[in-house]
Amino acid sequence: MSDLDAIDRALLNRLQDGLPVTPQPFAPLAAELGVTVEDILARLSRLKSDGYITRFGPFYDAAALGGAFCLCAMEVPEARFEAVTEQVNAHPEVAHNYERAHRLNMWFVLATETEDAIGATCAAIEAETGLAVLAFPKLKEFFIGFRVAA
Repeated sequence: MSDLDAIDRALLNRLQDGLPVTPQPFAPLAAELGVTVEDILARLSRLKSDGYITRFGPFYDAAALGGAFCLCAMEVPEARFEAVTEQVNAHPEVAHNYERAHRLNMWFVLATETEDAIGATCAAIEAETGLAVLAFPKLKEFFIGFRVAA
């Protein structure tokens, strides 16, 4: 992350607080950071293409909309990790995906339109990768205020 400048870091940190739901959501952020809206958009595009962020968009509560969430884990051979990551992340139901230093080294969250779609997505990933997907459905929700400092 050494090639990020102070504005990139401030932008990444600030975006974790959300944006206002207005016709011009980036305008207050641009003013706050002392840049233009066009600069914000260009930076977001570059941060995504450079791999600092994997997606940028709203986060919907699938369960509140009648859908489902599920934490999943896989044991992925190190030699295949990058390829399996691409296969898993190609599914639009994958909200985020993290590598862990553990036997179960890939953890990701599925957000689907229906409860049944969790199983279907897990089965599709298993068929594509040849690896088992362990599904850990949410039993109780906890809000921990997770943030990652840039």
